[in-house]
Amino acid sequence: MKKRHEGKVDIKQLNALALAYVGDSIYDLYVREHLILSGRVRPHLLHRSSVSFVSAFAQAKVLFKLLEENMLTEEEQAVARRGRNAKPGTVPKNTDLNTYRHSTAYEALLGYLYLLGRTERLEEVISFAINTIERSDNNE
Repeated sequence: MKKRHEGKVDIKQLNALALAYVGDSIYDLYVREHLILSGRVRPHLLHRSSVSFVSAFAQAKVLFKLLEENMLTEEEQAVARRGRNAKPGTVPKNTDLNTYRHSTAYEALLGYLYLLGRTERLEEVISFAINTIERSDNNE
């Protein structure tokens, strides 16, 4: 995949919150596509289903599972650490700071992979996330 930024920005030096900003959108799009293609097309059901994937709690859980199963390279772990250590301006009311930081780490990783054009790896990580969350939801 052709790099979108044409060398204007060094993705590897980009602020972790900027990476998370992009990663959040990318993840949301992949989750929406997954839900539509799995037959969940009613608007209320789509929204309710998507929350189980995109909540800070779910994203933090995915990051912990990726780390636990040694699925991330050293480079990807470093990006996730940068995301985790970034200082957010505010934290949403529905989550705690630790969970929010870990979800930001996950989103930063996705933004990093996307902006570098590493689509195959991005899709591998997102597929792992979707499978992890669906298994978790089925066990509850």
